[in-house]
Amino acid sequence: MGKGLIWASAEDLAKNRGRVLSLYRQLLRSFNNPDLDLNLAARLAKKAEVRAIFMLGSEEQSLSNIKDLIDAADYSLSVLKKGQIPKRRQYL
Repeated sequence: MGKGLIWASAEDLAKNRGRVLSLYRQLLRSFNNPDLDLNLAARLAKKAEVRAIFMLGSEEQSLSNIKDLIDAADYSLSVLKKGQIPKRRQYL
């Protein structure tokens, strides 16, 4: 992430656009994995949850928060590719 020190500049957002769209599409597709033990309603609910997270994340302007969201999406994708459903992490 480039020139913005704390807040994302237009350049920073443009650089991440392709990666974010790719993660979004991969996450939505990964819920169609037959290894996941989800029925149709659960799959649709999970996809709606992903859409909501990305919709809220699209309004984010903090560079560190954007990086955290991308890292969380990468982690979730890696878990889904293993045929598991990501658990929510709890922080103390």
